[in-house]
Parts: sequence; structure tokens; C-alpha cells
Amino acid sequence: MTRFVHLAGATSYREVHALQAELLDQRIRNVIPDTVLLLEHAPVFTVGRTRGAMANVLDPGEAEVVEVERGGDVTWHGPGQLVAYPIVDLRNRREDLHLHMHSLEEAVIRLLADLGVPSGRDDRNTGVWIEGHKVCSIGIACRRWVTWHGLALNVDPDPSWFQRINPCGFDSAIMTRLADHLDPCPSVGSLVQPLADHLADCLDIPRAPVGSTLA
Repeated sequence: MTRFVHLAGATSYREVHALQAELLDQRIRNVIPDTVLLLEHAPVFTVGRTRGAMANVLDPGEAEVVEVERGGDVTWHGPGQLVAYPIVDLRNRREDLHLHMHSLEEAVIRLLADLGVPSGRDDRNTGVWIEGHKVCSIGIACRRWVTWHGLALNVDPDPSWFQRINPCGFDSAIMTRLADHLDPCPSVGSLVQPLADHLADCLDIPRAPVGSTLA
């Protein structure tokens, strides 16, 4: 039975990162089932493993900058952005990280299609794109074929945050939001269960109602 858990409010990145690490260890030991966290973060810039990524942090201001294990460059997380962290065991099932990332993209593409917003992939870059602009960033890590980190869908965040970095190594103008393509724009909260359902289908894990606790 998969667990989908919505962490309400503007969550601390470091606290959720520690929670992911704990869940990752438990999933590796097969103590817990596949678990997907869905949330919004308090403003934070995260820097992945790409060489030279820290140079793309231009003016973080009051927001913390955190170096993390995921692949990719620098990105921003914060209010108005729906983040999903699937802690999913790929062992003896589909040990293919490219397929896993493709599946994360597909879940978002299907979600946006439900909303009447066409989107797709870029053959050269990860993520989900609308008319040449990036609406969803994806970066993962994997340990013993159990995944963590995940995706960040820009619903209606303040776009000025992206001007403080070169997001994913690009000029900030590359970024877009669902709010730029849909009026009225749905709330982040209203997209939690639909995204969970699409993630279940695309990751080939059972659907389940999104809960509010890990119990």
C-alpha cells in the first residue's frame, strides 16, 4: 500500500530533507511502503551536483542556499510551488533512472492536460515545458535503487525569486508558471490529490488517498 502524505504549510527544506533521508533508509530496509511527500517549501535555493552550479546563485538575499544530493543545477523552492518527493523502491521492478524521471515528467504532463494546458518535454533538458518555457523542474537521487528528491511544479509562485539565480543554468526568463497560462489558476492544494493519482499511475504504484500524517 503506497502512502501519499501532504505536509501542510510552508515547510522547512532542511526538516523535510532530514525526513526524506529517514524514509529513504526505512524503505531500503523494507520497513515502510513506497511513500510520496507532497508539499510547499518556505523559500530556499537548492544546488545539485552539476559542476559549477553554485556560480548560478546570483543574489539569494534572505533565502537559505542548500547543497543537496540530487542531480541538476540550482533551483528555487517556495510558496506557490507544488513539490513531490517519491521515496520509491525500484528494486526487482524497473531499475531505470531515466524511465523514473520520464515517469515524473509524464505525471505532470497528464495533470496539465487535465487542466487544458498543453505541455511536453525538451529532448535536451529534463522537466516539463510549455511553449519553450520550463514549468516543472525535476531532479532525483537514488540509493540502492530507492529514489528520493523529485519534482517541483510552478503553480503561482512569485516569479521574482527566479531572477535571483540562473535556474537550472538558464536565464530566469526560461521559467514559467501555470498561472501564466490558466485563468483562474487552481490553488496548490487543489492539485495535490490529482498529482498524487497521476504519479501513482506513471510510477506503477497503487493509488491511495492523500493523508496528512505518516502514521
